[in-house]
Amino acid sequence: MSATRRTFLAAGSGAAAATLAGCGLSGGGGNSDDVAEQAASGEITGEITFQSWSLKNEKFTPFFEQVIQDFQDKYPGTTVNWMDQPGEGYQDKVLAQANSEALPDVINLPPNLAYPLASTDFLLDLAKAVPELSSTYVPGAVEGYQFPEVEGSFGFPWYLGTDMNWWNLGELSGFGIDEASLPTSLDEMFELARRVHDEGSENPVISNMPEFVITSEEGEFTFNTAENAALLQKYVDLYADGAMPAEVLNNDYTGNAALYKQGKVLWTTATSSFAGDLKKEAPSLLEATTVSPRFGKPPLFVQGICVSKKSAIPATALAFAEFLTNNENQIAFCTLAQGFLPGTQEAAADPSTFAEASDIELQNEAVQVASESMDTAVDTTNVLWTEDMNTNLVQQMAKAMLGEITAQAALDAAVEYGNQNLA
Repeated sequence: MSATRRTFLAAGSGAAAATLAGCGLSGGGGNSDDVAEQAASGEITGEITFQSWSLKNEKFTPFFEQVIQDFQDKYPGTTVNWMDQPGEGYQDKVLAQANSEALPDVINLPPNLAYPLASTDFLLDLAKAVPELSSTYVPGAVEGYQFPEVEGSFGFPWYLGTDMNWWNLGELSGFGIDEASLPTSLDEMFELARRVHDEGSENPVISNMPEFVITSEEGEFTFNTAENAALLQKYVDLYADGAMPAEVLNNDYTGNAALYKQGKVLWTTATSSFAGDLKKEAPSLLEATTVSPRFGKPPLFVQGICVSKKSAIPATALAFAEFLTNNENQIAFCTLAQGFLPGTQEAAADPSTFAEASDIELQNEAVQVASESMDTAVDTTNVLWTEDMNTNLVQQMAKAMLGEITAQAALDAAVEYGNQNLA
């Protein structure tokens, strides 16, 4: 589930914002303080609708049915109607629901899809309704639901993901590298990549474009800094020297993890399930591979549960959203969704409660690294940045790699294109 779902979640936030803004709609579920007070202290009773995203299937249906039954038993007089939407076209469906005043009471939304609804006043500010929000859930995930120029926090962190560094130590050991001397920063990795190339390695270390944090201020993108241009230049130089594979610029490039499994590169990033992938797809690499934390702050992939500000019975909606994302139910869900981590601090801290012990020791090590990363992991998604803008950025970086434009010109062009196409 992970790769497909993550890819889909990342798409189209800008389009969503444009559609709502174009309709001139506002959620307008009442004064935010009043709605938050009603949600926090109102009577928990009545009938609500909960919408999930492509999770009604043989694997997850029993979980949701049990959660709903447990909630209804705890709060007699409540009924939760569960509806599930297919993965394809989910954002369009959500926008149509908002536009037609039919947004479900409780809804599964990642941050990029929650943003257009929060910015148009369709979602309950959970920071006002649940004072312990920040102390209960993983901090970086809570921040993922706090948006530029929108006061509040709009999602309960649900299931989370991160990734880490994976190294082909079998080949790297030939160049004097062991676990204790692996790079711990991007600069050290570039030094290793160049040294390994200069000493005649058949396979390169680095096989991806740089991943920039897309910064913006006052509604305009600002990541075309001299520091980022210098970083891109390192990739340009490495590529020009033949120390990166040509596949990086091919249209069918599928990522450094695919090249790693093919034995063509010596480093990749991937989630904790990568060890299992190696066992199935490249067993000869499994014993040669070791794992370490990502450089700097690890990335955070976030799924969450939001509450409609226009719910007729916000107290019941809020109570169900909290119930679904409490420690017990987060652990139960992640026990089914192996490779993901719970969204609460307490549950995420102990992998033994949600991660099955694997007969692949490398898998167990990766799960431990992922769990420890939750303390500092950050969702760096910029909700103003669209898939179209990212495609343009990659095209500009490719021009720089080919020597057609400078690294600074590539980033300047990407920022200019992004600012021109902001909703």
